[in-house]
Amino acid sequence: MKLSRLVEGIQLSVTLALDARAKRLAAEGRDVINMAVGEPDFPAPEAVQDAATARVQSGDVRYTPAAGAPFLREAIAAHLTETRGVDYAPENVAVCHSCKHALSGVLLATVEPGDEVLIPLPAWVSYFELVRIAGGVPVEIPPAAGCRPDLDALARAVTPRTRVLMVNSPCNPSGYVLTHAETEALARLAVEHDLTLISDEIYRRLVYEGEPAKSPVSVGPDARARTAIVDGASKAFAMTGYRIGFAAGPPELAAAVTRLHSQMTGSPNTVSQAAYAAALREEPPEVETMRREFAERREILLAGLEGLGLETPRPRGAFYVFPNVAPLLDERGSVGFCEDLLEEQNLAIVPGSAFGMDAHVRLSYSLPKDLIQAALSRLEAFVLARRPSS
Repeated sequence: MKLSRLVEGIQLSVTLALDARAKRLAAEGRDVINMAVGEPDFPAPEAVQDAATARVQSGDVRYTPAAGAPFLREAIAAHLTETRGVDYAPENVAVCHSCKHALSGVLLATVEPGDEVLIPLPAWVSYFELVRIAGGVPVEIPPAAGCRPDLDALARAVTPRTRVLMVNSPCNPSGYVLTHAETEALARLAVEHDLTLISDEIYRRLVYEGEPAKSPVSVGPDARARTAIVDGASKAFAMTGYRIGFAAGPPELAAAVTRLHSQMTGSPNTVSQAAYAAALREEPPEVETMRREFAERREILLAGLEGLGLETPRPRGAFYVFPNVAPLLDERGSVGFCEDLLEEQNLAIVPGSAFGMDAHVRLSYSLPKDLIQAALSRLEAFVLARRPSS
């Protein structure tokens, strides 16, 4: 069968591929510790489970409108109004099958073939491929020290073909949270150059210290008019398998995403919509419990990496660390490092090359403290064996 050039050029998600390999090795009897996947290890909140069960038992699991059930669009609009500080209405919202689905819809709705999309590094693995699928050209902008966005480099990278700027705060993979001043500067850059600003806010509620994450829509009406928020239930509510999220922006953008998805995927999952609405309405106490636990795990992992002498930007949010392992790499780079670590120590982590920064690796602390300690012991044995003797 002859496949299209489009799909022939698409790379499989590195994080999902590594997670699948780690699980396959574990099923074969290997004692694998998996720090590759970005998935909370907590159950979904009780209110979520109750709402999902009630919807299934009601028998009302038929199609909803392609834009999402009215009750969920209303709940999302109310949530955005309360948390972002600007008014949203249901017509500003398109419910999607996930945050990734929302990202793909927004890119397809805003990018023409050949358009350039600015992506500050490090960036989530799927950004690059989603831009290419939409016909765009990803333009990778290396960061300043500490994985901060290099605002000057971003401004210099704008060309007549630049159409979109993508930001993610808190960031996957670094955990970096944009300062309010940085958010305002990025919003001004988008306004000055007439760019669409895609703000991936999936980790917004998982911030552990300092000022909270600020959405570009709160900068002012000009910024809001060109900003698409993408968000979802997976991270803050531990609802990864429910596959539900949304895109929010000007009504014409929400309508465009809805038209696309009406043809490509149809209506979102009815059961998951009911569960997500319950989470947004009830503010489950489990969310804060999970956030506090992640904060404690972060400290354990950071202390262990510091003890190994691995330079690691301090993450204020998400549930990842992104240490620099450049002195330990051979000619195969971070991919070879992670392959050897998995084979020799049964520890799965993600190469930084997947995020545009080959000198780094990503470790997720979405697993219990005892496993984090065990993972650090395995990493220590690997690093000591690999580190050149002085």
